[in-house]
Amino acid sequence: MEFELWVYGLLFFIAVFSGFVDAIAGGGGLITIPALISVGIPEHVALATNKLQATFGSFTAAANFGLKGMIDYKSIIIGIIFTAIGAILGTIGVLLIDPKLIKYLIPFCLIAIFLYTIFRPKIGEEDRAKKMSSKAFYIIFGILIGFYDGFLGPGTGSFWMFAMIALLGVHMKQAVANTKALNFASNVVSLIVFIAGGQILWILGLIMGVGQMLGAYLGSKMVIKKEVKFIKTMFLIVVALTILKLVYDLLFK
Repeated sequence: MEFELWVYGLLFFIAVFSGFVDAIAGGGGLITIPALISVGIPEHVALATNKLQATFGSFTAAANFGLKGMIDYKSIIIGIIFTAIGAILGTIGVLLIDPKLIKYLIPFCLIAIFLYTIFRPKIGEEDRAKKMSSKAFYIIFGILIGFYDGFLGPGTGSFWMFAMIALLGVHMKQAVANTKALNFASNVVSLIVFIAGGQILWILGLIMGVGQMLGAYLGSKMVIKKEVKFIKTMFLIVVALTILKLVYDLLFK
């Protein structure tokens, strides 16, 4: 597919904004996927192209957080492995399971996360005691959230952040940083599957990838500099918009 120059320019700047938001609180796909579909790209091609450009963003954010020493690689390496496994299973599962079974469940999970975060105002502002071992956490949630990311995707970053804060007791800034490394792992696995399927618009995906890198760099820099309350506000906004998007899709599509 070929597009006019203004379309490439518009999607580039949309990718910048998406990468910026995604680096702070996740949810970048809620911005880029509708934008890709709105310019006439078929849904399956839009999803594949989105994975390409999103991989650039998650890599850039993870690299920036890693250089600042914010990612606990020793703890999350097992999570990266099992997230990749989960993403493979999710990609296969989407061919075998009716997506509506999961689509109806996800909004309720996100609503619970939204309410819990609001009514626990101090959550994520300081380290707390773990409620389970890191190894068990990353094996279980790597498979579950990796599967979901390969299967559907919206809200993946929110699930990771909330689970780390609630069960591992980590500070919200570290949760954001660790989430980007895990997102990158599942993005790469999904991208490989899409490449094998030959569904990617490479020129558009690479142009948007550059935008994602710029936005992700700026967003990750802001996470490093800003207080937790700002990150938490962005997190709640993204979760709320994800809920609205999923409910709208269920009711009107």
